[in-house]
Amino acid sequence: MRISVFGIGYVGAVSAACLAADGHDVVAVDTNPQKVKMINDGVAPIVEAGLAELVREGARSGKLRATTSAAEAVMASGCSLVCVGTPSHGNGNLDLTQVERVCESIGAVIARKSDFHVVAIRSTMLPGSMAEVVRPALERSSGKKADTDFGLAIFPEFLREGSAIRDYREAGAVIIGVAEPEAERVLKEINKDVPGQLHVTDPGTAEAIKYANNAWHATKVVFANEIGAFCKAHGIDSHKVMEIVCADRRLNISTAYLRPGFAYGGSCLPKDLRALRYRARARDLHLPMLNALSESNDHSIQHVAEMVMNAGSRKVGLIGLSFKAGTDDLRESPAVGLAERLFGKGYDLKIFDANVNYSKLMGSNLSYIQQHIPHLSERLTDDLGAVAAHGDTIVVTHSDLGGAPFPKLRPEQTVIDLVRLPAATQAGGRYIGLCW
Repeated sequence: MRISVFGIGYVGAVSAACLAADGHDVVAVDTNPQKVKMINDGVAPIVEAGLAELVREGARSGKLRATTSAAEAVMASGCSLVCVGTPSHGNGNLDLTQVERVCESIGAVIARKSDFHVVAIRSTMLPGSMAEVVRPALERSSGKKADTDFGLAIFPEFLREGSAIRDYREAGAVIIGVAEPEAERVLKEINKDVPGQLHVTDPGTAEAIKYANNAWHATKVVFANEIGAFCKAHGIDSHKVMEIVCADRRLNISTAYLRPGFAYGGSCLPKDLRALRYRARARDLHLPMLNALSESNDHSIQHVAEMVMNAGSRKVGLIGLSFKAGTDDLRESPAVGLAERLFGKGYDLKIFDANVNYSKLMGSNLSYIQQHIPHLSERLTDDLGAVAAHGDTIVVTHSDLGGAPFPKLRPEQTVIDLVRLPAATQAGGRYIGLCW
């Protein structure tokens, strides 16, 4: 394919060199004539393992060249990758000036092209940037319609400095955010030799994936560092601890616990996190991320309580009371916390849980519920239909209905779904998902 790459920084230089090595005809574009000359002389403009060899071979074979002319590059290609920087403003927001300027330059050339051109954004941008900045800039400067007269896609990169070429060659996932079939075809063709699993989605989702990835990586670094500080204070080798933690691919390094939904609870996580934080304070350790987990979890419960209050009715049906499906454990259940807050505000609750029978509660389970919802016996029923009939607002906290079908709701009822239960979306009434 014939591809133009705008921006010869880390992402652009690596992308252009790797694409040329894959056999594509690549023209790199930059406003800096020194970078352009270096590419044309077969010299890598940045220090990156393996890049010098790729640039040298690309220039020698004629598969890779560079120019300062956007018109020359767009006219010589069928697809343009935008890889310019998106630095921070002082308030933390992104500065998309370079992206907008490049899109206007590309659009001005697309205005003169008769063949279909695809523009794919590799620059990191917040969700909504494609719709609010990229598309308007291209349409304004080209006088044409995106997804009709030219293709538009977001193609986020996941390249780490120092291992960028290996990350390109061994990608775990390839993300294409697109709303038009020809742009999808072109991006698939560009990535046909990349081994990573291909995910084609909408542009907004693709934008968000990049931020989810980077936030997750930052979280892992901070988590490991805070656990490291905790371990050192106890004379423990933190590297050995984390090595064994990461060896568990079923729960620790896996999809477990990474599905957006309601708060955590139960007899282990809240208690053990409190104990860890207590010991850290006793050792004068400052662990801000671990300290923030409980606050964030409590905020999740309060957020749902406010969703119920905003629904506008004081009659509430709660489906699920234990801390998760398939258990009768009520200890530190977020659903109990939610019921406690609503009951304290005078809401009329009726509760169903397939696994919770008040007469069978005992021990710490009974003590906990007597402390937090002393009148539970009056609120709890084994009749799911009665709960659905009672509540103008129905809150679903987990998916275990005891084998019963999800009840049909009246049109005026509201269901607030905390687990993304498919049957809840088809039950009638007004559906509200927690974070979807």
